[in-house]
This record gives sequence, structure tokens and C-alpha cells, in this order.
Amino acid sequence: MTSDVFNRQPVSRRRFLKHSGATAATLAATVGAWTRSSGEEPVQPGRKIRIGVVGGGFGCSFHWHEHPGCTVQAVSDLRTDRRDLLMQTYRCSKPYESLEKLILDDSIDAVGVFTEAPNHVRHCVEVLNAGKHVVCAVPAAMNLAECQELIDAVKRTGLTFMMAETSYWQQPTISARKFYEAGEFGTLYAVKSVYHHAGLESLWFNGDGSTTWRHGFPPMHYPTHCTAHLVGVSGERLVEVACQGWGDDHPALQKNAYSNPFWNETAQFKTDRGHPFTVEIWWAGAHGGGELAEWHGDKMSFLCDEYGRSPFIVRSGKLTELDSGGFARAQANIEPYQQPDWWKTDMLPEPLRHDSGHHGSHTFITHEFIDSLQNDRRPAVDVYEAVAYTAPGIVAHQSALKGGALLSIPDFGRGA
Repeated sequence: MTSDVFNRQPVSRRRFLKHSGATAATLAATVGAWTRSSGEEPVQPGRKIRIGVVGGGFGCSFHWHEHPGCTVQAVSDLRTDRRDLLMQTYRCSKPYESLEKLILDDSIDAVGVFTEAPNHVRHCVEVLNAGKHVVCAVPAAMNLAECQELIDAVKRTGLTFMMAETSYWQQPTISARKFYEAGEFGTLYAVKSVYHHAGLESLWFNGDGSTTWRHGFPPMHYPTHCTAHLVGVSGERLVEVACQGWGDDHPALQKNAYSNPFWNETAQFKTDRGHPFTVEIWWAGAHGGGELAEWHGDKMSFLCDEYGRSPFIVRSGKLTELDSGGFARAQANIEPYQQPDWWKTDMLPEPLRHDSGHHGSHTFITHEFIDSLQNDRRPAVDVYEAVAYTAPGIVAHQSALKGGALLSIPDFGRGA
């Protein structure tokens, strides 16, 4: 079974070690090491991956138990009710009270970390240090120092890190990636992505009135649903940004742990190829909801709409028309696009060929992680890709706090 990973060839850890000389330790960290757990010799590719799942909220929405190459070995959550839900979802009879206890289990090869965002780097580093591969919910990190810490941990251990970014595997994003690889766009000169989610503050408070980690979380610290639409299609990196924020005096924004004053943030990025990329992350206001994008090329554009309309294609045409001022302009050809259900295809093993969360992405995330470990290759959203999706939003929020100042985004490399 092959995976839909574009601009990549399967790269074995051993081939990197053979050809990379003094940089072997650095490069080996990014390529999907031999599956192993503490105290064991590497296992042969193709053997079932034994995974532990931590976090009984979002962590229950994947399909590890359905993958023919995976066994859910153990689950964990601090709350008993969520541990029970994990056990029920994955038909697993081995619960642990904490991540720290689960990672001591030598029968586990890999761990899914679906804990609170501020704990992602700490938990992932603990998993890697325990000799286990890790797949983690978004975002990858909370600040630039944590981005580097995560990369360093992957380099040091030689194990696989993958970020479970849904937008990379949304059905329209897969289409856009196929269009890009086929050269349909021509020059992809501009991309726009939106993550509109009014009402998110409903998740800011617990039933007793206490706050959750989401209370006041800066919008641009949750950028990956948008940045995946550009970086995950064209492979470009984001090099600078100017961002504006909007907030009010609503009590929900007061005294949050992040000192964040904004409901909404809108960023204008520049890529390493000099192209513009616009991102809107809006958590309040009168707008439709969704994680959607527009890809604009000189030959073809592909647009998704957040108000219930189907995606469509715009092609440059040879005909002309008159605008409202009487001037001639090129007349575009607009074509409705029947979005394929890529999850119905052989991109997935047969047991996973069903619809799933976030535009059909959850089965793809499940398969990508397991397949990368079984076939000794880098996952599509490895640690370098994860940081390339995450770090630009961190810098964008800094720009918003500085009134829209133009700031540079550090380059954390590509690992190859």
C-alpha cells in the first residue's frame, strides 16, 4: 500500500546513515526509524505496530484499531471516564493512569499524544526519550524555543515524530496537491487559507467555571489548519509575516494565561519563492465556519467556499468580456468541481475506506503514521514539516502584538 506523499521518495534510515557521514545522527532522526521499544532490538518492517493512545478527548477520533498494521496496546488519561472511553473506542483492556506510566511499557512501539497543546513538546520529548515513536495533535509547539527542542529530541533519538494535521489530508487539499504535482496550476502565485470557528470560547471553561488551556489561546498559535494548505501543497516555506489582531473588552478575553487580547488574527505571509499567503484565524464575529483554502495559479485556480457551496475551478480563458466600466478583460472559465472521496480509493487500506473527521482526514492520519513506521520512511508531516506549519503562526502573533510589524520567520531546515 502506497501513501499519498508528494515530492517525497521513501527514505530508509539506513540509506541516510550510509550517505550522510558526520550528519547521520541529524538526518536519521527524520526518516522513520526501525520500529522499536525500550530494551528491544529493531523489528522488521511490516510487523504490526503496537501503539499506546494518550488523551481520551480528541484521541478517541482516530482509527488505530481498524488498521491492519496496528494494535492498540494500551491507553491512558488522567480522568477515569476518558480512560474508559479510550478502552471502549479501541477495544483495549490495558489502561494506565498517566502518560508517564504508559511509556514504561516495553511492549509499546509508538504513542499517540493527544493531550493539551501547552504540554505537547514536554510529552513528546518524554515519549521519544522512552524509545518510542510519536504522533501528536496540533500545534507542535508553543514557542520557537520549543520548536528547536522538539527537533533536537528527534535528532538525538533517531525516532519518528509525526504531527496529526488534518488539513494536509482534507479531501480538497489532496486534490490541490494532485493538481500541483500535475502542473495544473501553472505558477501557484498566491494562496489564501481560513480557519473560521466562531463560538470556540465554549471550550474555554469547564462546567464548574474554571478555565481550560484554551482560555485566551492566541489564534495564530493554532495556525496549522491553515499553513498546511500552502506548505503541504507546494512545499514552500514561510519567511516573513505582518499580522493584525482584533479583540474587544469582552470578559472572556481578560486575564488569560497567554495575555492574548485578540479574538481574530489576520496574517500576510511571504514564502521563500516570493509568493503571498493570506491566513485568517477568526474565533468571533459574523462569518461562516470552516478550514478552507483558495489556490490561485496563472493557468488554473481551485477554490473552496465556506458557505456551503461546492469547490470550483477557474481557468484562464481566451474569450474577453466587458467589465462594468466598459473595459475589456479576460473572461474566466468557471467549472464546478465534483470533489472525489479520496478515502474510498486505494490510498487507504480497505478497512479504513470510510469517511472520518475533519473532511475525511482521520483515517489518512492513522494510515500515514502506521505505514511510515512499517515501511521505514519519513511521514508526510514529520518534525520539520510540523515546525514549518507551527512556527510561522508563533511569529505572526508576535507581529500582531507589535501592531502589525513585519517580522522574519526563522528557518528550522528540512532535515534532508
